[in-house]
Amino acid sequence: MSFGDPNNPYGPPPAQPPAAPQQGYGFPQQPPAAPQQGYGFPQQPAYPGYPGGNQMSPQSMPGLMVTSRVLLYIVAAVQILIGLLAILGAAAVNDASNAGEDTFGDNALSDFGHASAGVMLVIALLFLGLAALSITLGVKFGRGGQGIRITTAVYGILGALFGVLILIGAAGEGSTVGLVWALLWIAFGGIMAASMLAPSGSAWFSRPRY
Repeated sequence: MSFGDPNNPYGPPPAQPPAAPQQGYGFPQQPPAAPQQGYGFPQQPAYPGYPGGNQMSPQSMPGLMVTSRVLLYIVAAVQILIGLLAILGAAAVNDASNAGEDTFGDNALSDFGHASAGVMLVIALLFLGLAALSITLGVKFGRGGQGIRITTAVYGILGALFGVLILIGAAGEGSTVGLVWALLWIAFGGIMAASMLAPSGSAWFSRPRY
């Protein structure tokens, strides 16, 4: 057995192949796991009409509010008509009073006529102002906020109370026309107030504007 024999038990051990390097310091590690959604990461997208994806916001005006809007325009038309009639009445009474003064001079009847004409003119201006308010509220239903809702609710309540007063007077006089007029005011005012105080009305005026 020669010295260079690889099977020689007394010779140097054969060279071993180098071991595969172990991953550790200085070697690339496993790729990082995908980040989990949480703080600082975008959440689920909000759907149109659902701010934050979990709260419904109405995109069309509720039916009860549409009815109230129409009623406001009807009330405005009636108020304008009453205002114009009051102006015409005041002008007629004033002309009659002037004619009485020209014929009979200063007298108590002519003075009463002038005073009545002044009262009728004030009533006319009051109804025309209310008509402007009714139209403004109706127009603002589309873009108005909580101020419009509260104003309309108060306006409806006052209208219903006015109808109650007319109803009491009509019942005492037995007037059918007054009774119908009173019921209309009560119904119109009640619908306006109810539509503003209902949850759908609150949600409509609280919706986000874009």
